[in-house]
Amino acid sequence: MKKYSLLVVLFWSVFTYAAEKDSLGINPYQNYFRSLEYFEECDACGCSASGGSLGFSSMLNTNFVGIRYFNQRYKSNDGLFSDSPWYEENFNTIQVWGRIPIVKKVQVSVLVPYHFHNRETVTGKQDISGLGDLTVLGMYTVYETVKDSAIFSHSVQLGAGVKAPTGKYREFTNGSVNPSFQVGTGSWDYIFAAEYVLKKGALGLNTMGSYTVKTENEKHYRFGNQFNYSSIVFYFLNSEKYVFVPQLGVAGEVYRNNYQYKQLLRNTAGDILFGKAGIEIGRDKFSFGANVMVPINQNLTGGRVEAQYRWSVNLNYTL
Repeated sequence: MKKYSLLVVLFWSVFTYAAEKDSLGINPYQNYFRSLEYFEECDACGCSASGGSLGFSSMLNTNFVGIRYFNQRYKSNDGLFSDSPWYEENFNTIQVWGRIPIVKKVQVSVLVPYHFHNRETVTGKQDISGLGDLTVLGMYTVYETVKDSAIFSHSVQLGAGVKAPTGKYREFTNGSVNPSFQVGTGSWDYIFAAEYVLKKGALGLNTMGSYTVKTENEKHYRFGNQFNYSSIVFYFLNSEKYVFVPQLGVAGEVYRNNYQYKQLLRNTAGDILFGKAGIEIGRDKFSFGANVMVPINQNLTGGRVEAQYRWSVNLNYTL
């Protein structure tokens, strides 16, 4: 038991808060339900987000293909005057996603997003749409409790991945406040993730952190590196035909400053903490999920960008 307690403390201190996934030994469904929701992939205020901080994997399907829609709302202000107006920004994404087992302890998740965003500006309404950046993340199970061998079950995973510049990056010359109004970053970015799951019966706590290293694109612009974390409590409720998995917790993002021509751009760093609630409902090979996130505390781009809320729905089919 001391060994397990040490693992809990270690992962909690390294990742501070963290994320969502996996279930160990849930009565007859113990091999069917996997992973709460992987890491949250997002470039400075959700510009070309692959997961929009709403997750990277289903918690009800070990191996699946599915489709998901998520929406993110922001307000931006140029900050030039005390009475400068706030403009609405609306980020929309339709995403094809899946999770594929490679070997016993290795799983690979793939995200293919299509974005269609719009916002108000001084010169009128702006729209942008197109294929986003492809993301691939592999996770390796480093440690897992032998099923039914202990009251508490534990799982530790480490992983890495890449985000490819399949989405187009465009330079805006209209003095845009939010540089993240894009369908792609135009850069190759590299992801490192770790996850710890503690579970007793149907109740569990999922803790995760991920760090994304971002590179300079062909336009000599580099978004700042990003740290994501979350901590989610979840519970499995089984009926004769359905399985319900409510979840409640917090999720956060920390951004470093952006660079252009290797020069630091002020007021492009920031951080945000969300409260998160959601549910997934499963029957046979299908599952439906919904999530909502509301800001608790935030400081984005020096206060010139304000997140309002995020929400998503998804439908998955088990392979």
